[in-house]
Amino acid sequence: MREIASSIGLMVAVASLVNIAACARQVRQVQVTPGEPPAVAELWQAPAGSRDLFHGPGGRELMPRETTFAFVAADTTGFSPGFDVRDSSGMEWSVKTGPEAQSEVVTSRILWAIGFHQPPTYYVDKWSLNGGPGGVQEPGRFRPELPDRQVAGDWPWHANPFVGTQEYGGLIVANLLLANWDWKTSNNKIYYLDQPVNGVSRWFVVRDLGASLGKFTYPTLLKFFRIRGFGQGTRNDLPGFEQQAFIERIDDGAARFAYRGIYRDVISTVTAAQVRWACEHLSQLTDQQWQDAFRAGGYTAAQTFRYTTKIKQKIAQGLQLTAAAN
Repeated sequence: MREIASSIGLMVAVASLVNIAACARQVRQVQVTPGEPPAVAELWQAPAGSRDLFHGPGGRELMPRETTFAFVAADTTGFSPGFDVRDSSGMEWSVKTGPEAQSEVVTSRILWAIGFHQPPTYYVDKWSLNGGPGGVQEPGRFRPELPDRQVAGDWPWHANPFVGTQEYGGLIVANLLLANWDWKTSNNKIYYLDQPVNGVSRWFVVRDLGASLGKFTYPTLLKFFRIRGFGQGTRNDLPGFEQQAFIERIDDGAARFAYRGIYRDVISTVTAAQVRWACEHLSQLTDQQWQDAFRAGGYTAAQTFRYTTKIKQKIAQGLQLTAAAN
């Protein structure tokens, strides 16, 4: 009995600490002025032609060209270790190492490919640090800190100006299809742009997408406490991704997904029409684009084939089930 009581006490303490941290993050959320509702274009814009998924949103121009970077600071937050570094031109980069480095680059490119705003990210397999811990480092995801765009705050999945739109529902579907499970508010950023891009000066971005390309899990602790940030899946896990189902069924126009995490209230709002919207856009990507996205993340041709085979199966299922529901 003492052991059970101790375990319960520990779970309560953990939940309290996480809730306190979550409340601290809530303070940083940006409140949108009621008289200035965001346009959907601040979340999504139709791509103008076929996008280059090897170089991504930053293009060839921003791609890191150096192999040695100056140490600025260590980033000890989150699951993956990382650094803030600076190149010889003075550009600062946020670097994430570990298994999320690959999956984040690929997932970011796929979301960007179908029109969702994304920051530039690059996978660098060989690089080293000058200063700090120094020496050769693990492969990393490099994201430049661009001076013409500033992060102003966070926006939540549970309540935002886009809820109910086709594009927002499609964003949820695309994340589920790619098995992204880490939907913390702190991962969603609002960017303010110095100069308008395609008519908008503000972007709503889902960032830090590394907890993807694996499978969903539902730890026992979540049955007792809705702890946001608690691990709810694997990341960069090819066998797990191949095992992960996508949609269970369509009921009266609503999609029921093979998902058991703590964001079921968000996912329960998705309609069959939004599933079809996302799957139609994803189905338009070419084989070359799929290959380029995974090549950008450092995956082998064999790994790419297995990932894209499963992704295409999910897309086909979404199209088939939504067609049958009409």
